[in-house]
Amino acid sequence: MAEVKLGQLAAQKGSSDDVKAFGQKMVDDHTRLNNNMAPIADSMGVRLPTNLNKEDQAEYDKLNGLSGNDFDMEYLSFMVKDHHKDLHEFRQEAASTTDPTLQAAVNNATKVIHEHSVMVDKLARDKGVPMPQRGPNKSASPTS
Repeated sequence: MAEVKLGQLAAQKGSSDDVKAFGQKMVDDHTRLNNNMAPIADSMGVRLPTNLNKEDQAEYDKLNGLSGNDFDMEYLSFMVKDHHKDLHEFRQEAASTTDPTLQAAVNNATKVIHEHSVMVDKLARDKGVPMPQRGPNKSASPTS
């Protein structure tokens, strides 16, 4: 849901065509994913959220107050972190679920989120957005 709302904002407020196009892709792809997941969640007795959580609402409010390159940089930075986190969570779910219908939906969503991750990483690097470090040394500081 956050990707849809933030994507709508990016499609409107992005200062570059690349950011606007990525925002619209988030709207289109995540709306489709949400629509595919809704009947599965319903059949499992899970209610999907109707509002943004506090963290996502705070990010929406922050982005709504930005414009130009500041907007682009913040949006891309958030999308990089968000998609890496989502990808990790979906991969964990794919490995642990035993329900075949849920497994198929999660695997499909994982592919889409991975594609988004690759796209947003490239876009962020091209725009000079600082990228989070990954791997075992991410918290290690260089020794002198």
